[in-house]
Amino acid sequence: MHYTHGEPSFNLTTAELSLEITARAGHLAPVVFHLTGRDVSPYALAPWSPTEFPEIPPLLSVLRGDFFCLPFGGQTNGPPHGDPANAQWILAARDDRSIHLTLEAADSGAHVRKILSTRDGHHAIYSEHLISNVSGDFNYGNHPILDLSHLPTDSGRITTSPFRWASVYPGQFANPAEGETQALAGGSAFTDLSEVNLANGGTTDLTRYPSRIGHEDLVMLVNEPANDDQPFAWSAVVLDGYLWFALKNPADFPSTLLWISNGGRTAAPWNARHLGRIGIEEVCSYFCDGVEISRENRLSAHSIPTTRHFNPDETVSLRIVQAVALTPEGFGSVRQIKPAAHSAVTITDEFGHEIVVAIDWTFVA
Repeated sequence: MHYTHGEPSFNLTTAELSLEITARAGHLAPVVFHLTGRDVSPYALAPWSPTEFPEIPPLLSVLRGDFFCLPFGGQTNGPPHGDPANAQWILAARDDRSIHLTLEAADSGAHVRKILSTRDGHHAIYSEHLISNVSGDFNYGNHPILDLSHLPTDSGRITTSPFRWASVYPGQFANPAEGETQALAGGSAFTDLSEVNLANGGTTDLTRYPSRIGHEDLVMLVNEPANDDQPFAWSAVVLDGYLWFALKNPADFPSTLLWISNGGRTAAPWNARHLGRIGIEEVCSYFCDGVEISRENRLSAHSIPTTRHFNPDETVSLRIVQAVALTPEGFGSVRQIKPAAHSAVTITDEFGHEIVVAIDWTFVA
């Protein structure tokens, strides 16, 4: 174990990538992907050191990359986003292609096993969380945060697979009493990411980022179910000459949250310096409001699950793939990601350009 961005971390290095995962809180970043002729590192690191604010929850002190949340948002008398996003993980096993960590969650009672694995020739992280020894209805999610702060305004492109319901966070996501501001109209439903209502009137295009500097916003999209033709749901971000994408089973992660963090929080530790970040969070939850509210099933009229029932005598596997690929010049917003073969997908942009990427999509299907 060694220190990375001020935090003790485990490392996994292969020909395709090098990743760091913190022992405290289990946050994944940085990850350097070794693409042909170029290294890329899409995951965000907090613009503060973990030692800068020792009094804040580990979630915020460590904040970086991707982490697992159970319960998502947390619960009364528990840390934000649950023990897996805050507590100490133990190294259980490792080999040349994978690393296995375990955690006993005091807040939920769950035994959680985190397995990060790789494949020969794949610029991808195969992420699995095995949940056991927990009883009841809980919300959960993976919480990738990408850093687009180095890109020109509106030059990044953010898209997802088709969704059947979508809304801005109801009410006030940003807290004006703490100097926070938001741009979007609270509770506003939408059918197109490129046309979402602004609080001050008009609309904005959420597929273009970084944008709306000085604001913090949250939206939730409920993915269409998988089928034989489209056996997974996806999210994608086109950056400068490459793209990042994630694949999931929408039966496990029904919704995608976009946490749009562009300097709208001025209190410590943020100090208006968390700029150009975006969370592409795959969840089973009611927004980020915690397990008690998720258990209220506020979206039951739309047949949208916001919790999952866990039995203490079963082990639940929650899997996501996160990957990168080079894009040709002029590649636009991703419009489609579909299976190309057993271990490949075809990614198509808005102009009809296609790239084929080596990925084992059956990991989530």
